[in-house]
Amino acid sequence: MVWTAFQKYSKIGIQFVSGIILARMLTPYDYGCIGMLSIFMVLAEAFIEGGFGSALIQKKRPTQVDYSTIFWWNIGMAFVMYLVLFVSAPAISRFYKIPLLSKVLRVQGLVLFIYSLNVIQRNQLKKQLNFKLLSIVSIVTSLIALGVTVFMAHKGFGVWALVAQNIVLAFIPSLVFWFYVRWRPIWTFSWSSFKELFSFGLYMFLTHLVNTLATEIQGLLIGKLYSPATMGYYSKARGTERLASHSISSIMTQVTYPLYAEVQDDRAALRNMIKRLSMTVSYFTVPILFILLLAAKPIFLLLYSDRWLASVPYFQALCVAGLAACLQSVNLQSISAIGKSKTMLVWTLIKRGVSIVLIVGGLFLFGMKGLLTGVIISSWLAFLVNISLVSKHIGYKWNKQLLDIMPVFVVATLSAVVSYGVGYVLKLNVYVDGVVKVAVYTLLYLGWSFVFKPEAYQYFKTIIPLILLKFKRNKKKSS
Repeated sequence: MVWTAFQKYSKIGIQFVSGIILARMLTPYDYGCIGMLSIFMVLAEAFIEGGFGSALIQKKRPTQVDYSTIFWWNIGMAFVMYLVLFVSAPAISRFYKIPLLSKVLRVQGLVLFIYSLNVIQRNQLKKQLNFKLLSIVSIVTSLIALGVTVFMAHKGFGVWALVAQNIVLAFIPSLVFWFYVRWRPIWTFSWSSFKELFSFGLYMFLTHLVNTLATEIQGLLIGKLYSPATMGYYSKARGTERLASHSISSIMTQVTYPLYAEVQDDRAALRNMIKRLSMTVSYFTVPILFILLLAAKPIFLLLYSDRWLASVPYFQALCVAGLAACLQSVNLQSISAIGKSKTMLVWTLIKRGVSIVLIVGGLFLFGMKGLLTGVIISSWLAFLVNISLVSKHIGYKWNKQLLDIMPVFVVATLSAVVSYGVGYVLKLNVYVDGVVKVAVYTLLYLGWSFVFKPEAYQYFKTIIPLILLKFKRNKKKSS
């Protein structure tokens, strides 16, 4: 968790710098073009991975034949998916009525081949819990990609600067993992191995596919019904919000799945692990997202200039949805880790089906406000479904899960109300107002922690000495 968190929050810093620079060099139109193509790229990547990465992690002792079989499957699917994108690119550009998108999609689609080359190596490192290497490579790659993107944006390449960024982000990790991880495929494809992994991976793939479709359909609809600039505002809001919520949830997803898989047969250990992680994540996630809600306007003014102020209401709504996304990331992987991938699929179809109805219906009835309301409701609905599944299959009762995180939510909400009230009464300059709200909120939240010492705070506090101890041991080994 330490290395994965280091990776994610280092990337947040890099992306902040990137956002500040690029928002002044590129336009909402440029971001909107890339945002419109996001659903097609993400779906294609889902087909390539096919849930086999999760299946290889869940299997306790995968063989060389298993790895090689999935490697050749990935390569074959990359070719098929790129061919589909290449052929359909003109139709997609006509759908959005933007001719440039055809060329952009055909070039950006090359990422699929690069991605397919390192899926196995990346999953081997995750299975070995070697998040140190994954983190270092990710951070270095982000820095190089930032340099390339800023240079191209400065030279006036526009949307092609963002295309180059995506290619660099895929190419460098693939190159490093290919030479660092000594695994190499053998010339074999085992149908028995494929069927075994497919029986588990199929449900994981379909689950991921449905989740992706439900998430990315927002961009598809906005891109079709609104201007590229509106899509750009939404993409910037979503990207900024995901720096907080998605980074936290992806840390938990990457780390918890292999950990849960190791203790999948010990329900007591699994329940205890979920409880501690849920309370710890809620303790630092909830205040972060509330602070972003309170200081949204000065954050966008400071980082991106007044050109991007139209993104602020989108950003605030997505922060509310992001709270649920962070919390459900802890218990989401536990169901798959105990082999209930089919159950995950069934419930994903239900909750995502409702989600799509809410989002599409909200958009057509009430415009962007309706869409955002649908996103919020569906995100919290998914959280409630997930805790119910954990309650049924692992024994960590849903009401106990809610009671364990309730103190954090109550105090965080009250602190936000008081902070907003102080800003409303004082009526300060926009930047000073943001600083005052954040300061009041932080004092109230930390004051509650230090005075009452809630259980969530105690769990969170135990992480710090463990990190320091680990650091000291590594320092001794290196010396």
